[in-house]
Amino acid sequence: MSEKISALFYDHKIGLFGDHEGKNNLLKIKELKDLKIIQIAKFKKSQVDVGQLKIDGLNLPLSSPLVSSNVQTRILWIGPDTWLCISKNISILDDINSKCDGGDFGITDISHSRAAIQIQGDHAIDILKKGSPLNFNENIFCKNNSANTTYNGINIIIDYIDDNQKIFDVYALRSFGGSFYHSITDSSLEFGYEGV
Repeated sequence: MSEKISALFYDHKIGLFGDHEGKNNLLKIKELKDLKIIQIAKFKKSQVDVGQLKIDGLNLPLSSPLVSSNVQTRILWIGPDTWLCISKNISILDDINSKCDGGDFGITDISHSRAAIQIQGDHAIDILKKGSPLNFNENIFCKNNSANTTYNGINIIIDYIDDNQKIFDVYALRSFGGSFYHSITDSSLEFGYEGV
């Protein structure tokens, strides 16, 4: 049996890079692995009230840019009646299937099709601003918000995890993973970063 290779297996490097000498508070960039990423789409003909639906104890967010979250799971609103459920809970798909009837929802496991990284540090927003047209002003985009956008021409989803430590999880299609990763790390060189 072959071992599962992560989306950024050949790209992500551990160590210190860029202008890091003498700096204590470096950006941290890591690959997020072993996540379950499930797309949930409510069919137009469905009469289900999604406001009453709970997955892993979380309500589905009902508008952009909201995110519902707990320790293991984050549910991102990505379009009208469409969500991404991102979880470390390996049985999340069973939970979703038990709550979302196949006649009302399309459930798709897209875990294998995404490259995911986490960017953390005081300059994380600066890095994202370099390649994305998203408005990162605090009164517009803040903790527990997400957005579909682009980064240097690559479609991505940004999930704002924590505003104190400035943590962002960023997802791109796996086929663009290497280009996306190097675009982010090249933008990080001026500040210095640690690959963890």
